[in-house]
Amino acid sequence: MRAVSGGAFALCAAAALGRSPALLLALLDVGAAGIGLLLLIGLWTPVASVLAALMALSAAYMDSAHAGYHVLLATLGAALALLGPGAFSVDARLFGWKRVEIRKSRETPPV
Repeated sequence: MRAVSGGAFALCAAAALGRSPALLLALLDVGAAGIGLLLLIGLWTPVASVLAALMALSAAYMDSAHAGYHVLLATLGAALALLGPGAFSVDARLFGWKRVEIRKSRETPPV
């Protein structure tokens, strides 16, 4: 999921970078490409995924023709922020892979 959303974010930003003549839009596209690359390699994943979700939501607001695509990217960004980077990421190598196990209770609930 991290690779798909990061790749889509980086490719979309790179394509928009070639056609936007305004400086502010070009800077936003460079930032979006950087966020996509951070998601691809899995570095600072919680921060990058929240920024990706916010940028995608703002893009959905500005570009109503492709709002569904941007909402999908925002949803993937929010899901990545909640799930974390995964085992094959730079974050997992630097900080260790966090694994949460939910055990069943051995007690029976009261009736």
